[in-house]
Amino acid sequence: MTGLLDIPAILLGLAALFGALNYWFVKLPHTIGLVVIALVASLAVVGLDLVVPTLGLSARVNGFLESLDFNVTLMQGMLSFLLFAGALHVDLGQLLSRKWTILVLASFGVVLSSLIIGGGFWLTATALGLSLPLIVCLVLGVIVTPTDPVAVLGLLKTLKVPAHLKAKIAGESLFNDGVAVVLFSIVVLLAFGGYGVHGAEGSHGAEGDHGAGGSSLTFSYGLWLFAKEAIGGGLLGLVGGLITFWVIRRIDDHVLEVIVTLALVTGAYSIALHLHLSGPIAMVIAGLLIGNQGTALAMSDKTRDHLEKFWELIDEILNSVLFLLIGLEIVFILQNAGSGVSLPVIIVLVVVVILLSVGARFTAIFLPLQVKALNSEVSRGTVPILTWAGIRGGISVALALSLPESPERGLLLMVTYCVVLFSVIVQGLTVERVIKRYFP
Repeated sequence: MTGLLDIPAILLGLAALFGALNYWFVKLPHTIGLVVIALVASLAVVGLDLVVPTLGLSARVNGFLESLDFNVTLMQGMLSFLLFAGALHVDLGQLLSRKWTILVLASFGVVLSSLIIGGGFWLTATALGLSLPLIVCLVLGVIVTPTDPVAVLGLLKTLKVPAHLKAKIAGESLFNDGVAVVLFSIVVLLAFGGYGVHGAEGSHGAEGDHGAGGSSLTFSYGLWLFAKEAIGGGLLGLVGGLITFWVIRRIDDHVLEVIVTLALVTGAYSIALHLHLSGPIAMVIAGLLIGNQGTALAMSDKTRDHLEKFWELIDEILNSVLFLLIGLEIVFILQNAGSGVSLPVIIVLVVVVILLSVGARFTAIFLPLQVKALNSEVSRGTVPILTWAGIRGGISVALALSLPESPERGLLLMVTYCVVLFSVIVQGLTVERVIKRYFP
């Protein structure tokens, strides 16, 4: 039986150990270093098991990951704190002045990218002799489309980016994952008859009778689900933020005001989960409101300083744990990947989807910005920077792990994980060069 402190003790201990090793020897950016070292350590465990099978190390690590439940840990816990903390530091004025551009990129862009990736994956799989339903391939498209706001906002802290471009990158990354999660729930309902994030019973395999195409979801009902989750989540975040603003404006105690913001995050996100509203969108709206109006009009300088430092610390700790988990999940992925598909075919599919994910991201940004009403302040380098800064991360992994049991699940898991590794490591290490090419 796992004790209450066992899981956080192991995660924080590994994050501290791997972080120190990276600081002393590897010297990569902190989060990328954690992914790389955790990945190498996990592969070493798998390799040691092959040499000495009686050790059973992989089974122990896999058991730990199953008890942790990556999908629930991230999507029903950590993500609420990470999104709120990220939104606190985004300039609302800059965001509002580019609201239509951000809205189109985070909605139309997500749909277009999902269609391109899903369609390309289906054509490639068919050419390789795999019989995958188109709707299942579209599920993969939705999974690998959202950029991870945790990774993207972390980049913006260290890179010198013009304010107008930073607003587009931050705003689009904050909202597109919320849109993608809602879209994922709908597409999974179409493909497997399951409710995705809201209906999956654990990240390592939901139980039930799931068959491709097993849902009678209508287009109008899909639109209703989308509107309910997205708009409802936004309204919940707005109401929660306004109530919190009203409370902290009548308090002058920095400790109590921090506790009030914690209550906002946990309370609003819990309500969103129970009402099947978009918790991510609720957190973004609440964070923007408190981080701009709240800090400017309802807090003393002392409270503002304590609040910002507290949430920055929460952000850094959870960020470290998240990227550590991404590296560790390879143990589970390797034991559940492929579904009988040969290794050469998997490699081809992974390479194609990586290329598709970059190409689809470019197209989903380039086309909307050709509309005259949306292309204000589109400077040289905007499209390539937005494309390459669109890093996939923990959200894509969590969505893939929440898929119900099906013949295609293992393959989708492996492809998603490889795309995320490429994005975090390759794009994460080279995006600074891309930005400096246009803004030295």
